[in-house]
Amino acid sequence: MQFKWIVALVTALVALPAHAQDAVVTDGDKYKVLLENACVRVLDYQDTPGQMTHPHHHPSFVLYALAPFERDIHLPDGKVIHRSFKQGDVLWSPAQTHTGENTGKTPSHALLVENKPSAASDPACKDAGAP
Repeated sequence: MQFKWIVALVTALVALPAHAQDAVVTDGDKYKVLLENACVRVLDYQDTPGQMTHPHHHPSFVLYALAPFERDIHLPDGKVIHRSFKQGDVLWSPAQTHTGENTGKTPSHALLVENKPSAASDPACKDAGAP
């Protein structure tokens, strides 16, 4: 009987990252929505050294560093990616679930532009911003 509980607990913990919530929900003190429409969502992200986010999910996104910072990205499979940004650096990332940790000596400040998964088929997103 105890074995069944252990299996159920491990299964729940493994499945948790796959169902990770929206970053604005899990870490509303760090993520602020600047713009949201059918095509994209633009987030302002700020934290301080030593802070860590809760597990959350992002669709594919572009990150623009507004200040230099360092962070570790903890992926559900246990892999840790160390990232170091200079002001003005730009990064594209595929969709992912992770936790982030400010491992540097400076606050993190970045803009994230998340792609809406439905944008490719949404007529409102075709030729958006075209002159």
